[in-house]
Amino acid sequence: MSDVTPVMAPPLSNRELRADSVDSTEWFGTAVLDSPVVVGKSSEIRSASRILAVLQAMNREPYSTIQSLHEATGLPKPTLVRMLKTLEAGGFVSNDRRQAGYQITSLVTSLSNGFHGDPLVVEAGRAWAMKLNSEYKWPVAIGVFDGEAMVVRFSTVHDSPVSPFHATINMRLSLFTRALGRAYLAAISDDQIAELIANARGSDELEPPSARDPAFVERMVRTVRERGYAMRDAHVEPRSSDTIAVPIFSRGTVQASIGITYFRSAMNSFGSHTKFVAALKHAAEGIGAEVDRLQIARGYQNS
Repeated sequence: MSDVTPVMAPPLSNRELRADSVDSTEWFGTAVLDSPVVVGKSSEIRSASRILAVLQAMNREPYSTIQSLHEATGLPKPTLVRMLKTLEAGGFVSNDRRQAGYQITSLVTSLSNGFHGDPLVVEAGRAWAMKLNSEYKWPVAIGVFDGEAMVVRFSTVHDSPVSPFHATINMRLSLFTRALGRAYLAAISDDQIAELIANARGSDELEPPSARDPAFVERMVRTVRERGYAMRDAHVEPRSSDTIAVPIFSRGTVQASIGITYFRSAMNSFGSHTKFVAALKHAAEGIGAEVDRLQIARGYQNS
């Protein structure tokens, strides 16, 4: 400008590691099968097996490319292109240039309980994020909690003419210093926050130890809750920009957070602080309502 033991996707170009996990605050996903799909001898069985092989390979990583699927399945690239077009036409796969490649959609849950694509909240939030970007020009991102960080799962960076960043998809952000992380942190219980602080000790990957000091975190969380929105820590680079973020709730449970990033020197050129906060809160409410609608329409419930 986001536990069941995490299932880490293998590192791929332009991607950060991602883990799917399950918890009361809102986690998504279950472990995927590691056994390969056996290709049958008849053309009918072979075609079905190939489709299953593609879906299974896509389950193992948050985003897939023709090349990564070719390497994972051994299928010819022209065959993969035809299969992906078929799956896309059926609504099981999406291909959004704002993200890193092809991904399965939550419609896969109509086939099984093994959905590992984007959380429903990201699917529900795309249109809202794009609307905010269109109105204010600054990039908008949706972050999802991932173990001990927030991971950017959707971003309008490529649609923004004034973005401070070139790319943010799959970027891992601190819960304690970044706006998307702080918005999520302030929306969970104090006991859960204490557990996250304890789990983060000894790791300086995303923030210095001082940012996880219990007294510091308590003051920060109290400020975010009183304001109703979060801001990026002023000492975090790049200091030329800032981010405002709010949590996204569905049925009383925090699902993710949404934020808008802008150059501090140009704040009033494309909207004001007050307008950003109001617009983000409106979008968060709309996304939460859309998550509820999609869950009912598709018979999908997070556990």
